[in-house]
Amino acid sequence: MRIKISVLTVMLFATSLVGVAQTKTNKKDSDYKFTIEKEIGNTGVKNQGATGTCWSFSSLSFLESELQRMGKDPVNLSEMFIARKAYEMKGEKYVRMMGKTNFSQGGAFHDVMNVIKEYGLLPDASYSGLIYGQKRFHHSELEKILTDMLNTTLEMKEGQLNPAWKNAMNGILDAYLGEVPATVSIGNKSISPKEYASSLGINADDYIEISSFTHHPFYKPFVLEVPDNWAWNSVYNVPLNELEEIVEYALANNYSIAWAADVSEKGFSHRNGLAIVPEKDWADISKEEKEEMMMKPVAQRKITQELRQEGFDNLSTQDDHGMHIVGSAKDQNGTRYYIVKNSWGDDSNDLGGYFYCSASYFLYKTTCIMLHKKGIPSAIAKKLAL
Repeated sequence: MRIKISVLTVMLFATSLVGVAQTKTNKKDSDYKFTIEKEIGNTGVKNQGATGTCWSFSSLSFLESELQRMGKDPVNLSEMFIARKAYEMKGEKYVRMMGKTNFSQGGAFHDVMNVIKEYGLLPDASYSGLIYGQKRFHHSELEKILTDMLNTTLEMKEGQLNPAWKNAMNGILDAYLGEVPATVSIGNKSISPKEYASSLGINADDYIEISSFTHHPFYKPFVLEVPDNWAWNSVYNVPLNELEEIVEYALANNYSIAWAADVSEKGFSHRNGLAIVPEKDWADISKEEKEEMMMKPVAQRKITQELRQEGFDNLSTQDDHGMHIVGSAKDQNGTRYYIVKNSWGDDSNDLGGYFYCSASYFLYKTTCIMLHKKGIPSAIAKKLAL
């Protein structure tokens, strides 16, 4: 799907070039009044369609903003090239693990970096992943056919693995997503995907993932225990107050953030352009009260390290969705919010596909973030030995 930026999106979220405070709201007739403090340039909202590829959309949105930060011209990178290569890598892992690991549409931010290192990047114009005249992404049938094929291969009816399985997997991927071009034309040159990634100046090693949990030591990397971390890559661990400090420092210094979080919470409402954690327990909040909270600011719960850990331990915090933090704001009561770019289309709410996430929601329901190493305060970077 090509980028489609509505007039409303441009008006609401174009990078601010002047220091005049902007007051905005979350939806029509709402009493929320947000004063925008920071907006970081981004390439506009896309639509992941009926797929679990948010991790690819959010990561590439993040990298497109990184390229703008680096002074490059705006680019539209191919999410489906990344997803396609990740399917191949997941298939390899799944077979080696005899089907005892996760194979699905989901993934993690580091999957994008792993694909870039191994295979490179492509512009969306060279590989859209939409064929046969399709206008919207659908991967449920693709996932099922791939899974069935891999499981059938693992039955090893001939006593050993049939070496044809990789060709079979790639044939399915070609049929559903299209064949990957060996080269892309840039200017008057024909270059490989790896050469294209190199030409953009993206160094995958410049980006790290960070989280905050007490079941692992702080300032050390650990393997985040969520199903979509099929690659078993590590994230760095910091105390919760330092996770917040990192986000604030990064945004203040024009570094946007890839954000993985739980969006199954009652306080998350993309339609209403909000993600909040009210002081009052949701069990004690009526449907009418919830609707009112989406239209009128309420006090947010103070999130502690213990409360955050409890949510992860009892599985009420899940690794649901990848998004892109592109700015910050405060409401009329001084409550802190982050401006988040989603990948559900620019017609998915009154904000053109963006929403406001309270700092409390971020601290409570974040599973991890990814950002450039230079977006981390030096004192914290030193503790992480970066």
